Amino acid sequence: IEVVVDRLVIREGIERRLTDSIETALNLAEGLVQIETAERDGAGESMLFSESFTCTNCGASIAEIQPRTFSFNSPHGACDRCDGLGSRLEIDPALVVPNEDLSVNEGAVVPWANSHTEYHRSVLGSLSEKYGIDLNVPWRDLPEEHRHLILFGTDGERIYVSYRNRYNRRRQYMTHFDGVVGNLGRRYVETDSEYRREKIEEFMSHVPCPKCKGARLRPEALAVTVGGKNVYEFTELSVTDAQGFFDGVEFTTREWIIGERVVKEIRERLGFLVDVGLGYLTLSRSAGTLSGGEAQRIRLASQVGSGLVGVLYVLDEPSIGLHQRDNRRLLTTLEKLRDLGNTLIVVEHDEETIRSADYIIDVGPGAGVHGGEIIAAGSVDDIEAEERSVTGDFLARRRRIEPPEERREPTGSIELLGAMEHNLKDVDVGFPLGVFTCITGVSGSGKSTLVNEVLYKALANAVSRGKHRPGRHAGIRGVEDVDKVIEIDQSPIGRTPRSNPATYTKVFDHIRQLFASTPEAKIRGYKPGRFSFNVKGGRCEACRGDGQIRIEMHFLPDVYVPCEVCKGRRYNNETLRATYKGKSISDVLDMTVEEACEFFAPVPAISRRMDTLRDVGLGYVRLGQPATTLSGGEAQRVKLASELGKRATGKTVYILDEPTTGLHFADVEKLLSILHRLVDAGNTVIVIEHNLDVIRSSDHVIDLGPEGGDAGGEIIATGTPEEVANVHESHTGRFLRGLMPEVVATG
Repeated sequence: IEVVVDRLVIREGIERRLTDSIETALNLAEGLVQIETAERDGAGESMLFSESFTCTNCGASIAEIQPRTFSFNSPHGACDRCDGLGSRLEIDPALVVPNEDLSVNEGAVVPWANSHTEYHRSVLGSLSEKYGIDLNVPWRDLPEEHRHLILFGTDGERIYVSYRNRYNRRRQYMTHFDGVVGNLGRRYVETDSEYRREKIEEFMSHVPCPKCKGARLRPEALAVTVGGKNVYEFTELSVTDAQGFFDGVEFTTREWIIGERVVKEIRERLGFLVDVGLGYLTLSRSAGTLSGGEAQRIRLASQVGSGLVGVLYVLDEPSIGLHQRDNRRLLTTLEKLRDLGNTLIVVEHDEETIRSADYIIDVGPGAGVHGGEIIAAGSVDDIEAEERSVTGDFLARRRRIEPPEERREPTGSIELLGAMEHNLKDVDVGFPLGVFTCITGVSGSGKSTLVNEVLYKALANAVSRGKHRPGRHAGIRGVEDVDKVIEIDQSPIGRTPRSNPATYTKVFDHIRQLFASTPEAKIRGYKPGRFSFNVKGGRCEACRGDGQIRIEMHFLPDVYVPCEVCKGRRYNNETLRATYKGKSISDVLDMTVEEACEFFAPVPAISRRMDTLRDVGLGYVRLGQPATTLSGGEAQRVKLASELGKRATGKTVYILDEPTTGLHFADVEKLLSILHRLVDAGNTVIVIEHNLDVIRSSDHVIDLGPEGGDAGGEIIATGTPEEVANVHESHTGRFLRGLMPEVVATG
């Protein structure tokens, strides 16, 4: 029903009446008003207006636009299909059939390959019989329709199944088959078993939400654009590109009045991120995928933007993961914070950072029980002058990490073809075997993507039938020369205090066997299990072998107190009476590695592993030290020691991502000696690294760049460190030239 509210002739003084009439019409029509104009010649037009963000043609409406409209953490902005996550966990066919060179009968369909029941074999046999599927042909050679039948089912058609159940009774019937993918998905939804759910999750991956296509927001939020981009498209830009975006946006005078302060604030914050070397990160990057150094530098950028004065900032190795070129930017930011009137205390091993400091405190002289003293304090000159200071020795060049006299020659190579994951630009690269290779490049150039996401996962799938989903690549060659691939990262060696260096390296098994062979243990009938703090019998049952009691504090962090029964010794009194050379099993766990080397010298099986732990620079660590108290660098060296203690095959590929993180110059020296030992045994070591001493000590360098983010992902240089130093387009080469005067002479 259309109601005429008023008729007006346009002239001076009608503003009040016009306003009242429009308000009356809006109230009557719940926010809608139609205005018709009439000219003297009879022409005119009809205009429909709404005050409630409603389309006057189709009636579609949206809520009032507010900041929360553009937040995927708010129900007002989040996609209602994926709740703002942007993805869903679904069965991934690529993980169900990770190796397409196998036939179905050879175990290509991994979830059903090791089935303990006849049912799965019967279903596949029935499919083969009804649709003519050859189960002995490699998966990649099967017709697409046959692969689709196995994975996604018969689309309602029934098949005949006959099998023996677990009670050995023959069962046979006609049934619908929903495919391996559908079967796994149904079982995942229906099962109450956490274990079964975890096993099925091994074949699942996150796929983009079908409604928002990964944008995480409602269509209404994505319909709002600035400069032709919606909020999702803007956050997909790198920090550097986002800076450039605002330079190209043309605002009207009205828009600029509204947005000037907001744009100024955004530009400043983006500038702070660039200053701390994070220009390559996309704005939508998930916090969980950031390295420790990146997360710390983001917090640092927010502090620079706050402009606070008189604040004490404590930073723990902010240079982690930074290329030398980006390190200078970070130092400039730190100096800017200092010049504002703040105090900065930085724990750091990086030489450039140490030399940029106004005051240095050197702690030592060694690590663990050999440390804890202030060796020197003052300027760089003061540290260099102190002869007891190991740091001073390296700064003054009294001691330095020398490169090898000869570079090793490769024994073969792994060819990775057409790598295109993230910012990699269809890269073909060869990784030489039997040598020490460094992957270098500025931060964000694609090093971790190339090695961790593509090379490692593709190798693990090919060599050890892994279930990884490698990054996009065309293929990989040369895997027949590799029998094992091991990634040694800085993740903890255990999630609970029960795990420790002794248990991780398996040396504790030999120690328990040794104690079980003592006279006291034999008289009492103790077996090696008696000396385990993980099982009943020998452990203290009051604390269940933990040595401490956890007290829940509800809204505060849990508190651990020593067990009052065993006094933190983990074992009961009967077990502690069995001793070796006057020491109980608890006393052994309290020993440092150095003490244990001497104590167990007559026992080769134990002393060999102890010597390895000492060689990797962990002589100060206690054998029973909880895994949760070890730093990332210490955990990585425990893993290295464990690998060194195994029998070498000579065909193993070791992959390490920035192993020098948290290491002093002297520790880097020890780490390099271990890596060279692995290579001398015929193995291959591939290291992602920024440390110039490590790069200089390698046999082969693969340098990525030229920049980070979208401007990276290309191979800039490959060859020996000397050859890379001669490539003037390489940022890594430029810094290597400063350490290798002989290259400058020839270059």
